[in-house]
Amino acid sequence: MPETASVTIASEQLRATFSSLGAELVRLQGAAGVELLWSGDPAVWAGRSPLLFPIVGGVKDDRISVGGKAYPLSRHGFARTSTFELIDAQPSRCLWRLRANEETRARYPFAFRLDVAYAVDGNRLTLAATVANEGDGPMPASFGFHPAFRWPLSPSLPREQHEIRFDKRERAPIRRLNNGLLGEAVPSPVQGDRMVLADSLFAEDALIWDRLQSRSLSYGGPTGPSLRLDFPDMPHLGIWSKPGAGFVCLEPWQGFASPVGFDGELAEKPGIIVVSAGSTRDFTLTVTVL
Repeated sequence: MPETASVTIASEQLRATFSSLGAELVRLQGAAGVELLWSGDPAVWAGRSPLLFPIVGGVKDDRISVGGKAYPLSRHGFARTSTFELIDAQPSRCLWRLRANEETRARYPFAFRLDVAYAVDGNRLTLAATVANEGDGPMPASFGFHPAFRWPLSPSLPREQHEIRFDKRERAPIRRLNNGLLGEAVPSPVQGDRMVLADSLFAEDALIWDRLQSRSLSYGGPTGPSLRLDFPDMPHLGIWSKPGAGFVCLEPWQGFASPVGFDGELAEKPGIIVVSAGSTRDFTLTVTVL
């Protein structure tokens, strides 16, 4: 396996570091060096901001079906454990690339290219992913962002004073996981456009919005830094933590886990998009530190 390399980019207000393993954002610092991203403590959860591709969530028996043939593919896909090639690195931006290879084709039989560009500009970090189909037939895929921000965001602020504010009222029920798959709908914990964070929300794993109205949200408390996330291309959302853990994951997605009982072709999986031959799909997340 190639050696893991890292790249740091910065503006006058932000500093971000990335690893070649998964092209993952591994550190985000605001003004005066304030740490905004989870540390990746392996005793709790080793992730920091993994990229989810070519699936989001789990599939039945950790396998997908393409053309009637089964392929082993574990939860959230393989991008997060793959080594990306650094294509470009500048003081305020960098570009990483993963292409189909023998190992990926054994799990996902498509000729893909995944480009992930990061850029900082003032108090804003932009994550832009491009999924390209370099094959000669349609390519089913999903993509998701999975950043884990510190909770509490400011060490002096109690955890229970943090909340999520959506840009629209979220009235629809949410979904819960059932043995790693998408379970039945349950009442939403969102009150209007607001959800107060509490460890009890995550006693049964993640909260999943498969009928999301919002394309932006804010996270923080009454004082200290807060974050605004804008994700215009992402129609689904997961929010996850472990009770008592020092992070909350705010995860804009295109796609989600297979519903309980689904065992069909990957192209028919709910939440999947199909990228035509020679085409691309773009997915963007902007994190603004306020």
